[in-house]
Amino acid sequence: LNDEQNSDSDSSRLSESTASSSDSEYSRQSFNSDSSSKPSSPASASPPKIITFDELMAAAKNLSDLTLAHEIAVNANFCIKHEDFPQNSLAGTVKQIVHKAFWDHLELELNEDPPEYEHAIKLFEEIKEILLSFLTPGANRIQNQICEVLDTDLIRQQAEHNAVDIHGLANYIINTMGKLCAPIRDDDIKQLKATDNIVELLRQIFHVLDLMKVDMANYTIQNLRPYLQRNLVDYERTKFQEILEETPSALDLTTEWIKESIEDELSSLSDESSSSSGADSSSKPIISPTLVLNNGYLKLLQWDYHKTIPETLITDEVRLQELREKLNQLKIIACVCLITNNMVGAAIVDVPDFAEQLKRISVPLLEDMNKKTFDLKEALNAIAVQICGKVNRSLTERGLPTLTEEMQNNLMGQIAHIVEENNPVSSLIDKRIQFFMRSLLALPSFQKSMPTMPGGLSVIQKEMEFLGSQYASIVNFNKKVYGPFYANILRKLLFPEAPMGKTE
Repeated sequence: LNDEQNSDSDSSRLSESTASSSDSEYSRQSFNSDSSSKPSSPASASPPKIITFDELMAAAKNLSDLTLAHEIAVNANFCIKHEDFPQNSLAGTVKQIVHKAFWDHLELELNEDPPEYEHAIKLFEEIKEILLSFLTPGANRIQNQICEVLDTDLIRQQAEHNAVDIHGLANYIINTMGKLCAPIRDDDIKQLKATDNIVELLRQIFHVLDLMKVDMANYTIQNLRPYLQRNLVDYERTKFQEILEETPSALDLTTEWIKESIEDELSSLSDESSSSSGADSSSKPIISPTLVLNNGYLKLLQWDYHKTIPETLITDEVRLQELREKLNQLKIIACVCLITNNMVGAAIVDVPDFAEQLKRISVPLLEDMNKKTFDLKEALNAIAVQICGKVNRSLTERGLPTLTEEMQNNLMGQIAHIVEENNPVSSLIDKRIQFFMRSLLALPSFQKSMPTMPGGLSVIQKEMEFLGSQYASIVNFNKKVYGPFYANILRKLLFPEAPMGKTE
């Protein structure tokens, strides 16, 4: 993936793939249509076939392209970063040793009498190819100049007569880099001009060229983003169809995810039916496909991301995981505030923004909540201690008696018990968060207003609405792209006996 991002040719290939996909037109598919008859629709069920290595690699390439295109389009901050191995790492140490040996050997060759230029010539040839890769179509004059000045055959002939102006070649390269580089590299070019040692100069030239490759990749990404955003639905659907054709099992996890959602809905309807007096238990329950799909999306907010996510959601896996982690943090904050308010609410009822003060206490202590080394019990104990101190200071300032030792222990105990399984406060807040997210998914995609915030969540309302809008955006876009695939799966699972074209 990094190689593709650093390559102009791969960037153009991605653009060409996107352009070709935009020529296809897709129509919405209802549950009474035969989606397999349409070229852009999910393929109908076919007998399993043996997957060759080439087909598997082609599917992996499609997935790589799809993931990269999706990330560029939906993440405005996505860019390539120049990263190197940590110096203290084994890989970093090996790289440092190998590079030092190479440059030391080059320095010995150039210091010979007469100098040996063969390795230096190869470096100039590589530099020439890199400089040419930065040029846009039509830059014929500078292209011809680079090829003329860095003509390796000519340099090799000059080397045979010990007439190579190696410093002159290096200066030409630096000046050309100065013309082609982004403004952010101007200081690097100045430092190159101030370097006298030819070996160190060549080494630094390659370092700056690496940075310029990253700049060029990011420039390409920046220009590609608006086009991808306009054509991303078609592009992703086409790419996933290609993956499905290469790998027929590419919807297995998605099918299982939808099947689990159907089973959950059937179980819920069964419980409702059994609790309703006079219900006709013999009638087959009618399940809404939209409800099934929305319940599936809700499960992602509590997904165990140690296991593989459904294939159709891989491109948003990181974003969904971050949403789940932030919601878990907000749930703890809401629990802490609800417990405190229930226990000492009467004492601090007239303190302005007291809930916000509790939130400001909790947030810093929960910042690292999603790290493996984080101890939630310890953090909750620290939060409880600070809250008790805050409440007592507030009471003292107003000339009221502070909390008794028993009340403090009770408050600290209830906050500490939030982490316990089936904790009633935690379960209550969790259900209300789920209710808000479910209400959000039920809204028409064009409606911008937020549903009513459930009780107990007012302290985290601003954060919930922000996360909710992110979540709804991910879900709505995913439905647009993969809706036909979901329709096929839902039709087979919900209406397996219905003839094609007759299913409501």
